[in-house]
Amino acid sequence: MRPGVPGSVRVADLPAPVSGPREVLVRTLEVGICGTDADIVAGQHGAPPPGRPELVLGHESLGEVVQVGEAVSSCAPGDLVVATVRRPDGCPNCRHGESDMCSWGKYRERGIKELDGFLAECYAEVPEYLVVIPPALRSFAVLLEPLTVVEKAVFQAYKLQERLYWRPSRALVLGAGPVGLLGALLLRSRGLEVAVYDREDPGQAGPTLAVQAGATYLQAAGDELAKVAAGPYDLILEATGYSPLAFQAVEVLAPNGALALLSVTGGDRQLSLSVDRLNLELVLGNRVVFGSVNANRRYFEHGVADLERFEELWSGLAARLITRRLSMEDYAAGLAHREGQIKEVVVVAS
Repeated sequence: MRPGVPGSVRVADLPAPVSGPREVLVRTLEVGICGTDADIVAGQHGAPPPGRPELVLGHESLGEVVQVGEAVSSCAPGDLVVATVRRPDGCPNCRHGESDMCSWGKYRERGIKELDGFLAECYAEVPEYLVVIPPALRSFAVLLEPLTVVEKAVFQAYKLQERLYWRPSRALVLGAGPVGLLGALLLRSRGLEVAVYDREDPGQAGPTLAVQAGATYLQAAGDELAKVAAGPYDLILEATGYSPLAFQAVEVLAPNGALALLSVTGGDRQLSLSVDRLNLELVLGNRVVFGSVNANRRYFEHGVADLERFEELWSGLAARLITRRLSMEDYAAGLAHREGQIKEVVVVAS
């Protein structure tokens, strides 16, 4: 599609990629669809590769290695792989493997910013950006990239809280979409008491999965979070895309608690709130509010281990987060949120 041009998404024939001696050629199997894709297709953001008007979409991927260059030893033909998304720009953090903490903002991202994505029959990549996947995870490994969003947030929360003795027991996840549910599974797998808050009817697929993983589901009633999700909570993950909840969540955050903001929100929504009270609660309670975006390779590797753990704890549950599979031609149909759907995936090859 042409970034900045709403509705310009199309299926097209492009030249096949050629892999070099230090690269890997990957056959794409599946690509997940998320809110970022919907925003790009709506013309809200995204950037094509330099010198071209169009961008190949797709950043949540699962593929199979079909060819490796002569200088590649870390993977082999037949391996299942998931590719990381962001590519560094040379800033100090990027040079130290923390491209998700980029300081200069000149990074590139597959399928989002200045690099073609994975929604194609095949792509070429250098092996350091490919994570090998155990065959047992084949049916739901496309969930790895969205899982890394909460892997990073939880890791960073614990890292921040090394400033004190912190043993969280209660967690709140705002949002029962794919990221929120994966966050609930991750926190439940660590033994926390978890509540998931969303507007969906309790009988829908997302809330049902949350409950089956041992979480409590809280259905939103109006716009006041504190009336439904009575705190305090030691750790809160905000993944709704509705920015007012980011500020309401402070009201139910425990002293010494951590609130991770994961939603990338556009628009210009206005909010009236008591900033004196907000400041007081943050200061007197030693509370932490932080934003988290993207993930480096560390979190992909953590995610592989946790997907295996999810399967041990709740066999078949993670795979059920994928509620609809589409053909490449039907890609646009997966961009609109449909009631009862959690994660929609494009099947490129079987």
